[in-house]
Amino acid sequence: MKISAQKIFINAKAYTLEAEGVCKEAIVVKDGKFAYVGTNEEALAKYEAEEVIDLEGKTVLPGMGDSHMHFFAFCQTFTTVDLGGAKSKAEAIKRLADKAAETPEGEWIKGSNFDQSKWEDCEDTLPTKEDLDKASTKHPIVIKRVCLHTAVANTMALEKANIGKGYEFGTGGTVELDKDGMPNGIFREQASKIYDELIPDPFLIPENKSKYMKQGFEMAAQYGLTMIHTYAAEIWKYTEDINDYIELNRKGELPVRMTVCLDELYNKPFVTKAEREDPYRAAQFGTFKIFCDGSLGSRSAKLYEPYDDDPTTDGILVISQEDLNERVYTGYMMGLQPAIHCIGDKGLDNVVTSIEYTLDRVRREGMTEREISTRLPFRLIHAQMATPELIDRMSKLPVVLDIQPSFFLTDLHWIKDRVGEERAKRSYTWKKYMDAGLLLTGGSDNPVEIFSPWNGIFSLVERTDLDGYPEGGVQPEEKLSVYDAVCCFSKNIPYANGEEDLMGTIEVGKFADMVVIDRDIFECPTKEIKDIQALNTYLAGRETFRRA
Repeated sequence: MKISAQKIFINAKAYTLEAEGVCKEAIVVKDGKFAYVGTNEEALAKYEAEEVIDLEGKTVLPGMGDSHMHFFAFCQTFTTVDLGGAKSKAEAIKRLADKAAETPEGEWIKGSNFDQSKWEDCEDTLPTKEDLDKASTKHPIVIKRVCLHTAVANTMALEKANIGKGYEFGTGGTVELDKDGMPNGIFREQASKIYDELIPDPFLIPENKSKYMKQGFEMAAQYGLTMIHTYAAEIWKYTEDINDYIELNRKGELPVRMTVCLDELYNKPFVTKAEREDPYRAAQFGTFKIFCDGSLGSRSAKLYEPYDDDPTTDGILVISQEDLNERVYTGYMMGLQPAIHCIGDKGLDNVVTSIEYTLDRVRREGMTEREISTRLPFRLIHAQMATPELIDRMSKLPVVLDIQPSFFLTDLHWIKDRVGEERAKRSYTWKKYMDAGLLLTGGSDNPVEIFSPWNGIFSLVERTDLDGYPEGGVQPEEKLSVYDAVCCFSKNIPYANGEEDLMGTIEVGKFADMVVIDRDIFECPTKEIKDIQALNTYLAGRETFRRA
C-alpha cells in the first residue's frame, strides 16, 4: 500500500544544497516536511498524493532567506515618499513637493531611502534644511537616508522639535550646526529619533498596518523568501511585535517564517521540542540586538583613522566599550543571543573585544567549554571593514557574520574616496572571511536595500553593480562561487539560530520550504543571476506565491 502525502513533485531539477552539485528529480511533501527526495520512479511507487506536480525540468532550491532586515519598518515606508531611485537632488525635492501639494498645510511629510551618493546634480553631500524648504515651508518635512543612520529636517520640522541655535544632542548622536551655530537640518545616529518620537505613527490605524504588512509579505514571497530575521531598532522607533506574526500564523496568513529580534533585554520564552519541530509554526523570537556604530554612507561608522573625504571625523560610537562589554555579557548570561551592529574597523574591534570579554568572564565564573559550545553563536551584523588581525580574532570565536552583499552594489562607487584605497581593500572581503572559516549569512538590511536574495547572490559572485560596472568586478579575488553565494541566502541562515536540522536544505525530515525559479542558477551566465525570478514559493509545502 502506498503512503499518503500532500504533494509529489516530479521531473524537478532540485538542488538540495546538502553538498555542492547534489541534484534530485522528485520531492514528496507530507505533513509540512520533506518525506522523500530522490527519483521519480521511487517517489511514484511509494507515495500517492492529493496533487502530483510535473515541474518539467524547472530548477528548485531550498527556500531563500534574509538574515537581517527591518520588516515592520519596511512596511511603514509604504506611507512615506519613496526617494529611492531619484537620480538628482532636484528629483528628490520634486517628489516631496508633489506630496506637499496634495497634503493639508501643517501635516508632516516623511521621505525615505534617499541616497545623495547617486545624485547627478551635486557632489556626494547631504541635503540640508534649505534644500527641503524648496519642497515646502508650510509642511514639516523629515527625510531619512537609505542607510537609516541620517535624517534631514526642513525649517518647520526644526521649529516643531524646538531645535535652535547652539543645540547639543549629547552622547550617541549629533545635530549638525553651521558656522553661526544654527542647525542645518542634518541629524545623525540617535539624534534622528527626535522625529521618530514626534511624527505620528500611521500604523496606529489598524487598517494601515494590515494593508501594508500584507503588501510586504506578498513582495517577500515573490522573491522566494521563506525565512526572515526581522530586527527592532529603538534608535529609530522601529518596533517589532511578535504578536502580529503569531496572529497571522494562527489564521494561516503568514507566508514567511519570521524570527523576531529585539534590541532590548527580554525573557525569551521556552520552546518545547514539539513546538520547535512543528513545520507550521512560523513565528518565534530570535536575537538580542546591540548597536555599536553607524554607517559608511553617513560617515558615522567608527574607524581607526579619520575618513579620507572628511578628515574632521572618524565616525561615531553609540555605546562605550565598557557599556558594550556589560550589555553583551548580560544578554549572554540571560540566555539571549547577542547580535551586534558594527561597520567600521574600530567598531568591529570594539565588538570583537566585547565578545572576548564575555567569554573570558563566563569561563572565569565557571561556565564549561561544553556549555559554551551548546550556546548559539554571537552574530556580527555587517562587519564591513576588517584588518587581518580582526579576521584572525573573529576566526577564534563562536561567531556568525550577517553580511549585506547588496550594500556593495552601491558602495563600490564611492568606497575608495570615503576611506582610501588601502582601507577599501579591507572592506567587503567576503572570500577572506570564508577562507578564515567564518560562516556568512546573507541579508539586505531592508529597507536599506530591497530584499531580493538574487541581487545579494549576484553581488557576491560578480562584485559589480547591477549594470555590470566595473568590468570584471572590484577585487575579483573576493568573488564567491555560485554555490557558496546561494548557501549564504539559504543553507547558512538556519545555522545562525540553531535550526540547521530543520531547514535550509531539501532533505528528508526537514521543513518543506522551497522555491521554483525560472532558470538554473548554477548553469546560467552569472550576469543573469540578478534577473532570476521565483515561479512558485512553498512554505511547509503550502504554496505562498505563484507567478502568473
